[in-house]
Amino acid sequence: MSRYILGISAFYHDSAAALLKDGKVVFAAQEERFNRVKNFPGFPARAVRAALDWAEKREGKGPGLAGVEAVAFYDKPLLKFERLIETYYAYAPRGFAQFLSAAPVWVGEKMLLKRTLRKELAKIDPSAAGIKLLFPEHHLSHAASAFYPSPFGEAAVLTVDGVGEWATASICAGRGKDLTILKELRFPHSLGLLYSAFTAYTGFKVNSGEYKLMGLAPYGDPASSRTAAFIRKIKDVLADLKDDGSVRLDQDYFDYTTGLKMTKDDRWEALFGLPPRRPGSALKQEYCDMALAAQEFTGEALCRIAAHAVALTGSRDLCLAGGVALNCVANGRILKAGICDRIWIQPAAGDAGGALGAALAAWHIYSGEPRVPEVPDGMGGALLGPDYTGEEAETFARSAGAVYEKLGYGELCARTAKLLASGAVVGWFQGRMEWGPRALGNRSILADARDPEMRKKLNLKIKHREGFRPFAPSVREEDAGEFFEDGFASPYMLLIDHVSRPRRIPGPAHGAAPDLEEKLSRPNSDIPAVTHLDHSSRVQTVSGRTNPRYHALLTAFKELTGCGLLVNTSFNVREEPIVCSPADAYACFMRTDLDHLVMGDLLFDKARQPRRTAAEDGGGDYADD
Repeated sequence: MSRYILGISAFYHDSAAALLKDGKVVFAAQEERFNRVKNFPGFPARAVRAALDWAEKREGKGPGLAGVEAVAFYDKPLLKFERLIETYYAYAPRGFAQFLSAAPVWVGEKMLLKRTLRKELAKIDPSAAGIKLLFPEHHLSHAASAFYPSPFGEAAVLTVDGVGEWATASICAGRGKDLTILKELRFPHSLGLLYSAFTAYTGFKVNSGEYKLMGLAPYGDPASSRTAAFIRKIKDVLADLKDDGSVRLDQDYFDYTTGLKMTKDDRWEALFGLPPRRPGSALKQEYCDMALAAQEFTGEALCRIAAHAVALTGSRDLCLAGGVALNCVANGRILKAGICDRIWIQPAAGDAGGALGAALAAWHIYSGEPRVPEVPDGMGGALLGPDYTGEEAETFARSAGAVYEKLGYGELCARTAKLLASGAVVGWFQGRMEWGPRALGNRSILADARDPEMRKKLNLKIKHREGFRPFAPSVREEDAGEFFEDGFASPYMLLIDHVSRPRRIPGPAHGAAPDLEEKLSRPNSDIPAVTHLDHSSRVQTVSGRTNPRYHALLTAFKELTGCGLLVNTSFNVREEPIVCSPADAYACFMRTDLDHLVMGDLLFDKARQPRRTAAEDGGGDYADD
């Protein structure tokens, strides 16, 4: 008889649920995809129901919640409350406002988490009232999410984020089914919180805008004296970086321990000679240089801590998780530096991934079940969310009054490739939804990377977001070396590579174009839509084994154009989650300037669709909050 364990992350941000069957992940999804509230923090009721429904759909008779052996929650709330109390005591009376803000939530919800979880689970299935609840520590959940699905028998496991209970980074040794925490960095000293502080100071949202800071960094001038000065001030004043990669932050410059902000803006302005950027205001070069300085410091710190993890464990294989592990620039730097032989990063490295890690920790650590590493890994290409049959997609399309063609597999790929080669932008909706923040070819918007105008078109007319934001390429794994310097496998879009030198277009020196718009307008390679200013690219390599239909489309595009690479960006618009269902996909298609939608075997042409009102489309205002 099969055994099931349910993992849950919730009550901070980006809640999620993951389901294991006999120790293998069979379903994982974030709650935001179902309720359409980006980074939703509450209990993931719809994700839990979707996991159970998927098991029933696939197994004929799923476990139901009452048939789940245990529910594992991704951290220990009482330890977090201990940190809140001790931090308040250490900084009293300065932290009183923060304490008053947080205490009611903790007393009413988080300290009584067992009761809260049982109450929410009972809403799904009242017969599951006595279900076993387990609470691994936050960083152990992260580490489990990284090591257990990896292909490595043993590995150094590094987790870095803002903060869990007390830990802000950890080094673990993974061997077989065992995972041992060897070393921790503790709050208030945190590389993740430092990066979030720069995120806030440059005008982006904490816990969701860090990737924007990373995307802005290449527009900083690495040769400028200002960038060098910013880096020196980070190292000399803000953060004491040790040889082992740990940092000690000067709390006189930060407000997250005692206030409701990340930084003490007056001190930062005095230090950097630059006021905090107002969200939505013009991006001046000074803020680009600041972003570059923050990224350089973060990359150096992660390289040091990765090297320490390898030395401490004696393993040349490295696993990464935690929110900072989504920093693909730093990840690529670790790999290029030769610190480890192989690297594997959990696709949902942030808090959502804690749901999967908690379930895996329950299976291997609590239950003591053995582990057999899988190749290429145990994540199934991160295609772990719900799927929809062709019949379900067609039923929806008919109910919506949509106009479509139904095509065979080969013709569908050939027609789509031809549309993309002609300059069309296509919404591509196939199979199971991706797990984690990256669209990997099942809930994607696709375009021709060779078009020098495509970046601008996608950012402004399709995604409705900042023009500086880069796009990622999907490339057939066997063609990666044709386009990129290292050509290493990067199935989850979590590593940076650089466009190969023969494909680059020479241009003026970095400082010769001080205007950001001017920099954006200059193609710097023959795949300009996916080439950043420093010739970097956040690469996804696509395998025919893991995602045969997406690989077939790339092959059809290569047969037509000679280029086995496409722009791949997530199928959503600004401030919305990635689409989940056929209804979500069609609504996004109709609200944007997407030219075509491919949903399973169905091809939709925007020009042939019935007109819709703004009310039917949910409006059309995608301005900043």
